[in-house]
Amino acid sequence: MLVVHSSRAAAVLRSTAFVVSLVAVALVAAVHAKRAEAYSAPTAWQLKHHRVLKRERSVVRAALKQRGIPYRWGGASRAGFDCSGLVLYAYRTIGMSLPHYTVSQFQLGRAVHGRFKPGDLLFFHGLRHVGMYVGHGMFVHAPHTGTRVSIASLASYGGLDGARRLIH
Repeated sequence: MLVVHSSRAAAVLRSTAFVVSLVAVALVAAVHAKRAEAYSAPTAWQLKHHRVLKRERSVVRAALKQRGIPYRWGGASRAGFDCSGLVLYAYRTIGMSLPHYTVSQFQLGRAVHGRFKPGDLLFFHGLRHVGMYVGHGMFVHAPHTGTRVSIASLASYGGLDGARRLIH
């Protein structure tokens, strides 16, 4: 324990403590200022990228929720889907209106050559079939009469004629 024998020594100690507390306050303020400086508002690109990712996830989720629904020629509802009807239905959930015909859907968006992203439309067999890329080399589709909406592997399906990106 420190025992102070003079008023002068006590005054020095009080002023030293005061200076130390001022330095501590200044350091805390500097740390907070540095943290505030490190944060910057999102850029326009970051905001757009976030919106794109959100729309991609939403459209893929809408298509995946239809797994198990039976194939139905001309179908575009939970009563049954054909391939283009499944895509039309999923994109409608994010406010996009698509035609109910694979060749017309192939004319939308922009061409994609490899490096598919979730939500990209994949066209097969002379544009007679369409599915939606869901990631990891897989796509969701309504294959043909007697089947149900399901997921398939691009590697095992074959016959890919092209892909289109509607969300960008």
